Amino acid sequence: MSAAQGGIETAVFAGGCFWCTEAVFSELKGVVHVLPGYSGGSVANPTYEQVCTGRTGHAESVEITFDPGVVSYRDLLRIFFTTHDPTTLNRQGNDVGTQYRSAVFYRDASQKRAAEEVVEEITSAKIWRKKIVTEITPLTAFYPAEEYHRDYFRRNPEKSYCQIVIAPKVAKFRQKYADRLRAV
Repeated sequence: MSAAQGGIETAVFAGGCFWCTEAVFSELKGVVHVLPGYSGGSVANPTYEQVCTGRTGHAESVEITFDPGVVSYRDLLRIFFTTHDPTTLNRQGNDVGTQYRSAVFYRDASQKRAAEEVVEEITSAKIWRKKIVTEITPLTAFYPAEEYHRDYFRRNPEKSYCQIVIAPKVAKFRQKYADRLRAV
């Protein structure tokens, strides 16, 4: 959707595990909805099992529906680039494979330009020691993930992956962006 359609826009990012990325952006003021799914591959409507093989070309992604009057696309990009490691090729932590790559899937020339400029801004600020390897590529399709992946962190806080990987990432996000959190 575009801003002309009621002031709502969408962004699609891949930052490794989509459970982590969804958990972070779900708490951000101005975000209306976050949907985990798959982008960047060659198979229509892939399953999680297919994507996990690394042979479909998809990345675990999230589609973020947001109100640009509250949070800008550039702000989403800045948060994206500071809440996962954009310098590791095809991995985030112990999650390894092309399905865990860092990517910005842009919808139009404006989103592409914003992504390139924010990468330059983050690089100039020397936030990361290594070079950013995030793909900036056109969005060809976004396929929603299966229902059991949706809102995973909130529904499964007792799971070890949630406690060991997602909870610390969300805590770090909450600390760094406390002023940007939605009211609970």
